[in-house]
Amino acid sequence: MEIKRRYHLKKKELKQIKEELSKFFTDIDDIIPKKANVEIAITDKYDMILVDNKPVAVRLNNKLYPTLKVLLDKDIKEKRVVVDMGAVKFLANGADVMAPGIVDADENIKEGDVVFVVDEKHNKPLCVGEALMDGKTMKEANKGRAIKTVHHVGDDIWKF
Repeated sequence: MEIKRRYHLKKKELKQIKEELSKFFTDIDDIIPKKANVEIAITDKYDMILVDNKPVAVRLNNKLYPTLKVLLDKDIKEKRVVVDMGAVKFLANGADVMAPGIVDADENIKEGDVVFVVDEKHNKPLCVGEALMDGKTMKEANKGRAIKTVHHVGDDIWKF
């Protein structure tokens, strides 16, 4: 991942990003404090939102995905999908989430939503992605891709 350009956010852009991230976090001011240094780093793959030089979110295809490091500190139930332990090694390598590995999912998830995936044992985030089916279908389906992975443990964003 190569950073091509970096710039500070304008107030209007910052407000939009806070609104988008508030879908995940009720305490948005903890994640992006008022006096924080907020920048966008444009890379060859995506745009990264940095708060005091730490990646907080990634913008890809006009969608904002929170980073796993931000999700690690939070206990969020919405837009969450739980997978069995057999799926962990595949997700850690960047694989998409397959429906048979899903143990539980928020039934309010709609196709196209930004979701995050946790393991059933430790309840730790493994990846963030885009739902390819709704939450109810994810729990019931026996085959097919359920989530397109965008960011996973061990990738460039994680290592940043």
